Amino acid sequence: MAVPQRRISKTRKRMRRTHFKLSVEGLVTCPNCGEMIKAHHVCPKCGYYAGKAQVLDGKLVKKEEKKPAPAKKPAAKKAPAKKTEAKEESK
Repeated sequence: MAVPQRRISKTRKRMRRTHFKLSVEGLVTCPNCGEMIKAHHVCPKCGYYAGKAQVLDGKLVKKEEKKPAPAKKPAAKKAPAKKTEAKEESK
């Protein structure tokens, strides 16, 4: 069974692992809406491809649009509660 003769230091171990990293796929901005998308893919937000034509249905666009929340009516102000004064008892 193989057993290391010496302990590998933190520095040596970390230097070896510097090359184990994830690579970022090519991201570009959509020329139509400005969203970051994968290169050569249809934009999932607006449905356009290369800014030329809408490829996806308008249904996808409607899902992403947010409707403004209805304005809340201001609550009626309540009169402040009256404080009852405690009667001081004399000794």
